[in-house]
Amino acid sequence: MDIKKLLNKYINDNLEKEQAFKMRSSLYESCSLSDESIENFINQNKDENKFQKLLFKYIDEKNLKDSDVYNKVNIDRRLFSKIRSDENYHPSKETIILFAIALELNEDELVSLLESASYSLPKNNVYDLIIRFCFINEIYNLTDINDLLYEHKCKLLNE
Repeated sequence: MDIKKLLNKYINDNLEKEQAFKMRSSLYESCSLSDESIENFINQNKDENKFQKLLFKYIDEKNLKDSDVYNKVNIDRRLFSKIRSDENYHPSKETIILFAIALELNEDELVSLLESASYSLPKNNVYDLIIRFCFINEIYNLTDINDLLYEHKCKLLNE
């Protein structure tokens, strides 16, 4: 089966229906918490600079040079430097996906890296499903990924 047919099957099998999303939203709205319990939860679970730490951990584990990573997916050196030096910098979701491509992360590592910056890959839109599909199938060539995104009229990476 060719990769485009496989992708279409994956999207059709995994695209969450709007109804499931509405059900989750109504469950969330029905919860009530005190300000004190929310404050305690935040203080106990807040992890400063988690994205920055995790990104550089992956780079070190893969024995890559910084320049290998940002050059592979055409991320500006100044942006990379800002991520390395500015503890408060919050990258875009696309930038994180590009780093994950450059590092050739697996699906779980990609999800962890995204979550470390408060992003996710929900199964309620085609763009995120295509990105997830590429990592599951170890498609790390930016041109190939953009071809699949283009085929489904999605925003391309690193335009």
